Amino acid sequence: MKLNSIKTLGRSDYVNMGPIRLRQPIPTQSIDRVDPFILLHHYGPYEVSEQNNPFDLGPHPHRGFEPVTFLIQGEQLHRDSLGNESIIKAGDVQWTTAGRGIIHAEAPTKEFVKKGGVLEGIQLWLNLPAEKKMIPANYQHGKNEDFRLVSSDDNKVNIQIIAGELNGVYGRIKTQTSVNAFMIDIEASGNYNIPIPKNHQSMIYLLKGEVTVNASKNLRLDDNQIIEFNQDGEGISISGNQQPAKLLFLSGKPFNESVVTYGPYVMNTQTEIMEAMRDYQMGKMGFLPAN
Repeated sequence: MKLNSIKTLGRSDYVNMGPIRLRQPIPTQSIDRVDPFILLHHYGPYEVSEQNNPFDLGPHPHRGFEPVTFLIQGEQLHRDSLGNESIIKAGDVQWTTAGRGIIHAEAPTKEFVKKGGVLEGIQLWLNLPAEKKMIPANYQHGKNEDFRLVSSDDNKVNIQIIAGELNGVYGRIKTQTSVNAFMIDIEASGNYNIPIPKNHQSMIYLLKGEVTVNASKNLRLDDNQIIEFNQDGEGISISGNQQPAKLLFLSGKPFNESVVTYGPYVMNTQTEIMEAMRDYQMGKMGFLPAN
């Protein structure tokens, strides 16, 4: 298999989002976006308690993209203006298609905050093409135990297929566009080659541990934590080093469209942003009371 060459090695430095300090691998000065992925936040691991809980995100709107949460540790409650309410546990995924508009809220459950614990997750913003930005909103809750696995022969690499397809195994999440999302756990000396569709842009993000990519580049925490690949091969190779590692693999067909963002909205033009703000103020995205 011809390997996709590395386009950019990126860092995942900390930024402040209000009272929350989190890692932001995209956008940065080195990687603005990996079309169709436009933002990735890695929050935690943080100790949450009744005395320390900055993660209670009250009702807020979205339009024009898909906000996705991969929960690594902890427990969160999701509520939205469609009437959905579900508890997201470690390993679960909440995949929201904002479309024409949705209001949602997310926070650690009251029980989790009361007993205390570690909260960690990934917040991904997946763009929607212009033709789908105004589709009806939708919500999917994928449970950890329901995701299918692809494993190496020696079981040192286990790949959770969240969305898309790998070697004939399909994810549970139904996607609006051509996209793959895999959570990868790899033990020391484990190795796996991941095929990538020719028309996909792709990247990997390291959550913990250390790995070697394409038998040449090491990916480490607090050093280089994200790799964006060129579209010049058939896939990538990942090898485990001396300690277990966890990675998020993402690939998708780029839209090559203009992107205009403002707060919780991702559209194609400034006029559409203004329309989104107006529609939210007029109540066209629904209603969700504070909890």
